[in-house]
Amino acid sequence: MSKLFESEIKSNVEVAPSVFKLEVDAPEIAATAKAGQFVQIKLPSSEFTLRRPFGIASTINGVKIFYRVVGRGTEFLSTLKAGSSLNLLAPLGNGFSMNASSKVLLVGGGMGLAPLLSVAEKLREVEILIGGRNRDEVTFWIKEFSHLPSIDIIFVTTDDGSYRYGRKGFATDYLPEILSADKYSAVYTCGPDIMMYGTALEAIANGLHCEICFERRMACGLGACLSCSIDTINGRKKVCKDGPVFDAREFIFNT
Repeated sequence: MSKLFESEIKSNVEVAPSVFKLEVDAPEIAATAKAGQFVQIKLPSSEFTLRRPFGIASTINGVKIFYRVVGRGTEFLSTLKAGSSLNLLAPLGNGFSMNASSKVLLVGGGMGLAPLLSVAEKLREVEILIGGRNRDEVTFWIKEFSHLPSIDIIFVTTDDGSYRYGRKGFATDYLPEILSADKYSAVYTCGPDIMMYGTALEAIANGLHCEICFERRMACGLGACLSCSIDTINGRKKVCKDGPVFDAREFIFNT
């Protein structure tokens, strides 16, 4: 059940151009949050009325969140220093099922890799396909994932080919070859809709269970305002309350 917390910032550092890792002291959230759930942050300024949603990336030694500076709200958040206090509403939403029978393949792009990091912390056997626009966008993620004991193999793609140890192209270009190894019981994905669409189609074509985690703008985070509603085969669903994680077979993609 979600609750309000006043939590102290432990660190808030830039890990790539315009991308920050925020660590907060929130032991109760860390103890109860499931992989795929998110927090709503109230910025400590009268200039900002609505809370901002952020996926929980890690619950080891506190709660970690990754965010990209894209507007006034995240720009303000990036200026907050260690010792500052944040008001958090958490944990919110429904996470990944985490009931795969064997090895899981994670497929993520951009900031969508954040909730997948939490998955990798909690599962025993994982491989991951990391996609990004360039080397800067994948290097810090590789560092975050590589130290986890569950990670077996890290596959990497960049749009421009600037990461020398990866493939040039999109994550979905590499995916058929990876899945041909026939060693996964499920695929979990988060990132741009078009990437998740391609990932889900490929996973289902290979007879694999697939779960998708959506990133959407949200106002309330509690299912009251309907601003994050999406179409599914079972009618309209709210990303914040019914998701953000869904079975891929339930979703009608609008790409």
